[in-house]
Amino acid sequence: MTKKKQELTKEKSKFQHTDKNNFIKGSIIATIIALTPLLFQIYKSVPKTKIWDTFLFTYNSAYYEDANVAFWVLSGKLIPLILLIIWFFTCRHWWHHAIIVPITLYIYQAINAINDDLVFFDEVNFLDLLPVMIIIIPSIYLVRARIFYKLNTVNKTTQELEDELTFKPRTIWEKIKQYF
Repeated sequence: MTKKKQELTKEKSKFQHTDKNNFIKGSIIATIIALTPLLFQIYKSVPKTKIWDTFLFTYNSAYYEDANVAFWVLSGKLIPLILLIIWFFTCRHWWHHAIIVPITLYIYQAINAINDDLVFFDEVNFLDLLPVMIIIIPSIYLVRARIFYKLNTVNKTTQELEDELTFKPRTIWEKIKQYF
């Protein structure tokens, strides 16, 4: 083989490896999304009793008075949370940090649903979400202002600017580090 063919073969195998990894990651994500209706139905396997004994733990439903209802409420919080987290880590748009606000909301509601002592588990205090919103909303506005400034001063399309602002980390760890 000539040197040029070897370089092309290496380059081609590099892309095939990346495509295979993306295919596997995409398949796992698609499977999780497709299984969410089944995950939501898991609460039906929980008995309709106040105390639920398993070989791993014992759950005493103080507020709900029914373990089945408690897990129904919890699954109603965790399934959207899982979908929002998947959306956050797979979204490539400049505004993807806005998804952190509903993620925080669902985390807050899930924690409150687990805590049986709270009477109004779905009631979210605006002040609890305020610190997250104080960081996220101005950040998104600044990115938006930067995009519109460049649109007015540079001859680029919105798609070109969005591609310029899109993050493309190579590993999962890089993806996590870019958000925090």
